[in-house]
Amino acid sequence: MLTLAVTIVSFAAFIIAYNTYGCWLSTKVFGLDDSAEMPSQQLRDDVDYVPTRKSVLFGHHFTSIAGTGPIVGPAIAVFWGWLPALIWVVLGSIFVGAVHDFGALVVSMRNRGQTLGEVAGRLISRRARILFLLILFFALTVVLAIFGLVIAGVFRMYPESVLSVWVAMPVAIAIGYHVYRRNGTLLIPSLLALVILYGCVWLGVYHLPISLPGSANTQTIVWTFILMAYCFAASVMPVWLLLQPRDYINSHQLVVALALLIGGVAVAGITNRADLAGSAPAIVAADELPANTPPIWPFLFITVACGACSGFHCLVSSGTSSKQLACESDSQFVAYGSMLMEGALAVLVILACCAGLGMGRYQKADDGTWTPMVSAAGEQLTGRAAWRQTYDAQGDWDKFRLPQTVGAFVEGSANFLTAIGVPLKLGVGIVAVLVACFAATTLDSATRLQRYVIQELATTFHVVPLQNKYAATGLAVSLGLLIAMLPGPSGYGTGGLLLWPLFGATNQMLAGLAFMVIVFYLVRRGKPLWFAMIPAIFMLIVPTYGLIMQLFGNNPGFFSQQKYLLGTVGAIILALQVWMIIECIILLPRVRGVLEEALPPLKNRETVPTPEGHFQPVEGVWTGLNKSADQCSSLAAAIKTRTFVRADQDYPDQVIVKLWLPPLAATYLAIGEIPTPSFVTPSDIFAETESREWEWLVLRAGSMFCQSCRYRLGRGSTQHATVDHWWSRIYRKPHRRCRAE
Repeated sequence: MLTLAVTIVSFAAFIIAYNTYGCWLSTKVFGLDDSAEMPSQQLRDDVDYVPTRKSVLFGHHFTSIAGTGPIVGPAIAVFWGWLPALIWVVLGSIFVGAVHDFGALVVSMRNRGQTLGEVAGRLISRRARILFLLILFFALTVVLAIFGLVIAGVFRMYPESVLSVWVAMPVAIAIGYHVYRRNGTLLIPSLLALVILYGCVWLGVYHLPISLPGSANTQTIVWTFILMAYCFAASVMPVWLLLQPRDYINSHQLVVALALLIGGVAVAGITNRADLAGSAPAIVAADELPANTPPIWPFLFITVACGACSGFHCLVSSGTSSKQLACESDSQFVAYGSMLMEGALAVLVILACCAGLGMGRYQKADDGTWTPMVSAAGEQLTGRAAWRQTYDAQGDWDKFRLPQTVGAFVEGSANFLTAIGVPLKLGVGIVAVLVACFAATTLDSATRLQRYVIQELATTFHVVPLQNKYAATGLAVSLGLLIAMLPGPSGYGTGGLLLWPLFGATNQMLAGLAFMVIVFYLVRRGKPLWFAMIPAIFMLIVPTYGLIMQLFGNNPGFFSQQKYLLGTVGAIILALQVWMIIECIILLPRVRGVLEEALPPLKNRETVPTPEGHFQPVEGVWTGLNKSADQCSSLAAAIKTRTFVRADQDYPDQVIVKLWLPPLAATYLAIGEIPTPSFVTPSDIFAETESREWEWLVLRAGSMFCQSCRYRLGRGSTQHATVDHWWSRIYRKPHRRCRAE
């Protein structure tokens, strides 16, 4: 029953925290305001900036932050016992990780969706901006090198997971086009996608496991190349076409898998098949730990990162999610809620790697069947013996790698699923797909984030070629691939594993720096600080201390073990972090109550508001754009041959069709037949053209509607819109922004 009690208490703590502490942060500290204009509306380009429903954005955010981190970290941390890992996961998620993610999202959202590196330049100093961006660059390079190998390793170990992961891509593209280009609903496509993906899980397990020929290293190398090619495409494609819908449908698949796991934990706990206390020690004595095990302080807080607090999350919050929020109040659900859900996942990982393994160990035969592992006496390994078979006290900490960590979670979770009648083989497939999907969503999101960082650095240092998104993405993918292909612990193609020991400390140090940016944001506005300052100090001191021990200690010690690549990269990151901390300490007392420099005004944002309470024709305005005579002629020809708008039956009695005219209106009029604003009624139905090359804006009392992309721009008595939205559609380019207040 202890297994079930731990689950109930942990999940209840997350629910209570969301509805109390999370609401306090939303209303009393950040003062979320749904009337505020969002970056997704200000800078809309339908590539990176896209207003998104909160349910869809939650799926994208959750699957992006919940990679293999909340699985691998807790799976290793139970070496010290399940209780310390559990306490850090629950308390860390509520008071550290969720605050970090939420604060990063709000700060970025209120700075036009800029990354925290860009925001640091205004809140702290320009030098801090460069330091932060360099740290982000190194951290994301490590992530790309490692996670590509992680997914390749999962594909190699669990070929039954491959089919479902790749089928999700075309399904996501179809849903993205259906929703954003056909104004379709989400319910039926979501259910259909869920059926397709779980059907692929069943096919992959029983009929179509996909494995590549060759040795283990060859398979890993080939999968890594394929994954990096996919990441390049996913990074440059519009976010609504692949990344966002893929994460959305993956989130459904993952939520179903987690629900099945919770059901299995409940049944196994009630029937006493899962015995947490009898399977693993709550706290492991020092003399029972494997060789080379680092001390629990500070390495527990570095090992368990994504399940409690992770610096990578601030990159997702400020890199992609802040550009897609439709209103400010969605940020609590998206950021705070996602972190708590990731904490719930980490709790399940701890239980699976302890109580789940205690239900019995199995081994996979060459034909894909799973047979029980037995002791010398011929009895199946269960309880403490089964747990010790994986977490071997006579082994070596440094040799406990991906197959052991992921394998412990997959097999323990599959045991839970057998408690609710799922066959062990199918259960292994379901959990393996869960791991692969989490890792894949993190990998392509990290590629997109690295592209932003490279473009920002290129702008800072005036490297014009790298300001192009294709060139920046190519550099990001190439660096990750280069490091991954270096000779590593298992030969060529495993070089990313050389940097794995750096990931934990670097990731947590990044969280501390993100907290510093949040603190500066609060200090300048005279907001309460304690809720951010306490975790900021903790997340700066602990990982810095841990990295110093890794670099210069006797056990472990990169330089003493002649691991010069690790030592050099780690020393560079440590120096950058210390430099930025010093900058912050010097500047913090000077900025209290002093607002940072305002963002520059947006280009081409002159608008035409209509009088409150009624609508009437106004003069067209288009400023800041100079088009050639050929472009003007092309536009005039298009206007002559196309009708303007279709009035729907639900329109009010009187609407206004408004054509925005540029400063070159005289040229247009000379060409002839330029229509003027006019009144129409629902009975005046015009034939609708099939072409989407250009568009009209329809203004009516209460809302404004884009006739090209079918996006309802907003409600209210005062309406205005930018005119470059219209022009960009003429030349088949995504409109940069549509705005309505």
